[in-house]
Amino acid sequence: MRGKDLIKIVVATGVGSQRAHSQFDTSFLPEAIKGLAAITGQKPSQCQAKKSIASFKIRAGNLVGLKVTLRGKRMKEFLYRMVNVALPRVRDFRGINPEQIDKGGNLTIGFRDYSVFPEVVPEDSKHDLGLQVTLVSGVNDHQRAIEHFRTMGIPLMEKK
Repeated sequence: MRGKDLIKIVVATGVGSQRAHSQFDTSFLPEAIKGLAAITGQKPSQCQAKKSIASFKIRAGNLVGLKVTLRGKRMKEFLYRMVNVALPRVRDFRGINPEQIDKGGNLTIGFRDYSVFPEVVPEDSKHDLGLQVTLVSGVNDHQRAIEHFRTMGIPLMEKK
């Protein structure tokens, strides 16, 4: 598997919905940071809300997510582990839908639970945490991006 023409990988998770719980700062947030750091090998940065939205009970400055941007050696190592270890552990996995590639050539993969990665021990984690992994490629065409990701070894579904 090659990491050629892959600019970066962004791994993100939302924690804003858990903010209302009383144990957010003492239990949930440290566990989420520790889990994301274990998966990526890098400490996540905290993303804050830019403006208040009353219907979502969000105020400007509230913590709403965590993200990690991977490049270089860590990016290639994460991509290898995701394709060869994590994706096969996903229940009923039949491949990634090519429709998940946007017009800019970026592939976004969602994980409902981050425990498919071997670095996370399911017995130790008290909370379920979803992940969004975005592979940012240097290809700006949808069709070329599909071929590019196939040559990289990403398991894309075949068209019917």
